[in-house]
Amino acid sequence: MKSAIGFGGRLYTGEKSFNIVGNAKKWYSVSAVLFMLSMGALVFQGLHLGIEFKGGTSYTFTSSATVEEARTAVEKTGITGEIIVQSIDGNKLRVQTGSVSTEQSNAIESTIITTFGVTADSIDAQIIGPSWGAEITKKAIYGLIAFLIVIMIFLAMTFEPKMAISAIFALFHDVFITVGIYALVGFDVTPATIIGFLTILGYSLYDTVVVFDKVRENTRSITSTSKMTFTQAANLSVNQTLVRSANTSIIALLPVASILFVGGGLLGAGTLKDIALALFIGMIVGTFSSIFIAPVLLAQLREKEPAMIALAKRVNARGSVVAPGLGVTANEIPAPTSTQNRRGPRNQPKRKGRK
Repeated sequence: MKSAIGFGGRLYTGEKSFNIVGNAKKWYSVSAVLFMLSMGALVFQGLHLGIEFKGGTSYTFTSSATVEEARTAVEKTGITGEIIVQSIDGNKLRVQTGSVSTEQSNAIESTIITTFGVTADSIDAQIIGPSWGAEITKKAIYGLIAFLIVIMIFLAMTFEPKMAISAIFALFHDVFITVGIYALVGFDVTPATIIGFLTILGYSLYDTVVVFDKVRENTRSITSTSKMTFTQAANLSVNQTLVRSANTSIIALLPVASILFVGGGLLGAGTLKDIALALFIGMIVGTFSSIFIAPVLLAQLREKEPAMIALAKRVNARGSVVAPGLGVTANEIPAPTSTQNRRGPRNQPKRKGRK
């Protein structure tokens, strides 16, 4: 424990530092690979929308039968289309189908009654029309857009516009990769999944705001002191919050992992599995973007400002090492003149009458 505290202290004071902001190409490459993987999953496999979004019929009943036994029984009714069977709480089964006619619905219920020995009153049948699912999808999209607009306005007023741009890009990065991996795994997108997506937006934004607050603190008077460039100050800020971000992420991931692997995997709770997978992936990606994407993008946007370019030249002229990616080369730094190289008593002009 003491070693961990000492390590965090060295990161905070700058005694120990990782060049996170300076390795922008490396982090962008990792994000590009995840983006391509997510894009491929969405294009070739697509999202498996749940019954709440595309409409259909759901039958829930108590039985100790297996998922395959229930699927085989329903398939014998001649129902076409996708049939989804889930185990709930270990003693219930849920059968979901597409839109069916009244005759087909009666045939499915009769098959469940005769095959699994349940009564008609014990079957919880729900019919969801496609128009209702389309309305839910539209509201989810409107809610996401409204959330992003409010967050951008808040960040622009609280911090600065370029911080807002970097934070929104990080949020889009988190959601897109999470949705892509969700599609790759093949889980159904349910209202619980949407709740999970919105939750990871808040989590990722919280971690990003903490890093940006430290960046603002370290760069408040950076142009007047000229001790370090904006990139160097941003890198120091990321290192100062690195241990905190790691500890917060690990603590948050432990209960989510237990819900995903124990609640969803062992107990077969479908709703828990949907929301837990979105949270598990989103928290990991959100932590990555808060540390390696948002501050790096912010530094690159700020370094293009004339004041920061001039600051980089002053810092470099004082003998400090300019962080990578500043756009300042050695040829742009004015070289000392010949008179500046001949300073000292021996180079002073002699007065008459003195040797």
